[in-house]
Amino acid sequence: MNTADQLRQLEERLVDPAVRRNPALVAPLLADDFLEFGASGRVFDKASILEDLQNEATRPASFLTDFAIRELSPTIILATYRATRLNADGEPIGQSRRSSIWAHVNGQWQITFHQGTPIPPSQNPTDPTQK
Repeated sequence: MNTADQLRQLEERLVDPAVRRNPALVAPLLADDFLEFGASGRVFDKASILEDLQNEATRPASFLTDFAIRELSPTIILATYRATRLNADGEPIGQSRRSSIWAHVNGQWQITFHQGTPIPPSQNPTDPTQK
């Protein structure tokens, strides 16, 4: 499996509701110095994200598109993609642009930084009000 496929698979694990609520599954994917600028504007470190995810309400499903990587160094990769949230009926309800920095440490990939930026409905091709 190539690096892009590996990192896409890891990003998909991090949006999987069953994984998100389980700190034992999430913690190894986050670097100790992990930092996130959330789409909400909040800032999270590893401890706060693990705590918040345990208490997170069930979220709608999400899927990733436009996934791309850029090698910053042999062991540091920038991953970018578009995340689309779906409601219980499988209809798109929101999108965001996402970026993550992954570091290959001790034989495994760990996310060190993540940022989510909401895409306004006027720029969202899946927004039903824009059709």
